[in-house]
Amino acid sequence: ALKDLEEDIMEGLRERGLEDSACTSGFSVMIKESCDGMGDISEKHGGGPPIPEKAVRFSITIMSVSVQADGEEEAVTVFREPKPNSELSCKPLCLMLVDESDHETLTAVLGPVVAERNAMKQSRLLLSLGGLPRSFRFHFRGTGYDEKMVREMEGLEASSSTYICTLCDSTRAEASRNMVLHSVTRSHDENLERYELWRTNPFSESAEDLRDR
Repeated sequence: ALKDLEEDIMEGLRERGLEDSACTSGFSVMIKESCDGMGDISEKHGGGPPIPEKAVRFSITIMSVSVQADGEEEAVTVFREPKPNSELSCKPLCLMLVDESDHETLTAVLGPVVAERNAMKQSRLLLSLGGLPRSFRFHFRGTGYDEKMVREMEGLEASSSTYICTLCDSTRAEASRNMVLHSVTRSHDENLERYELWRTNPFSESAEDLRDR
């Protein structure tokens, strides 16, 4: 994906008046991750094994590339994606035949992607751009997940949930009476704890009791 942007990045360096050879390290890449169900794909052909009739796509978009030139204090943006929500700027990483509400399978399929991402956070990529090897660091933002996916991954009920938001304890009824006073009352980590409780149901309770807990 970065190699595809080689001309744009080199152009950005020239426009900012940066010396090409002075910018071989200090590049930062901001990546937006997206994951969404692609709906029903039940049109079947042939007599192969039965597969889930839903598909999920995990993709990335390079949002911006900035560089901190040697001796400079401020980083300068040399590329910014002009159409961040366009299909054309979005690179599919993984297409899977799985129902997006099947948390276990989704987690198993995306496991290697998550491992790769964690490794990338700690390391740098050396890539030849404009004839010189340059070093890039990656930063990830998971802003392309829809509410349903976030709820599913964090163990909240996706559709018809009584809560209005994944990080707030307001119910629909409370929100309809009070549109103003909402606050973030939970972190993603707390949601994951709740999810584990919901998934394992250690006290073998009914869904109703589990929800109250």
